[in-house]
Amino acid sequence: METGSPAPLRLRIARRIEAGVATVSRVAAAIASLLCLLCFGLVVYSILFRYFLNAPQPWIDEVAGWVVAAMVMLAVPEAQRRFEHIGVDVFAERARGAWARALALLAVGSMALSASILLIEGRETVAFSRMVEIASNIPDVPIWWAQLSVPIGGALLLLVAAGQIAVLLLGAEPAHLAKPRAEDAVDSPAARLE
Repeated sequence: METGSPAPLRLRIARRIEAGVATVSRVAAAIASLLCLLCFGLVVYSILFRYFLNAPQPWIDEVAGWVVAAMVMLAVPEAQRRFEHIGVDVFAERARGAWARALALLAVGSMALSASILLIEGRETVAFSRMVEIASNIPDVPIWWAQLSVPIGGALLLLVAAGQIAVLLLGAEPAHLAKPRAEDAVDSPAARLE
């Protein structure tokens, strides 16, 4: 085995884990897409009833808020998996080699920490809402149903970040980074990690 190259077996295992995580992340993103369509449908329904039938449906505003929160929490893991999140690129775009890898690990580690907080605090919020039986403004609908999207999204985000950390620690770039073409080799994320 070459010095400095990742261990093939460990890298294959990390890639399989990464592929499994990618599948889960894509499914969550697909559900988020469906929730987006649901939210659109709710808004259209609300407009029809409010302005054309003069019969406002007050529950729609609350449900649409829940749907938007769930949509965001399910879409964020896929954005992280693709490194399409908001970031500070001033240093990352100029870094090469070990510095680029260190910055990538710092970014993914920060995301893992944020995901852990979402998971832990989301679980506690759901548990508290269940304990004191907080109800929503909609009869027979407990508020913790809507709050579940936070710990679920946090868990998915943590799963994605953990997979990325494993791959980066093994000395490879995450699989979603395409191998650069010759004309893009200098400025591509994969080239910065090499």
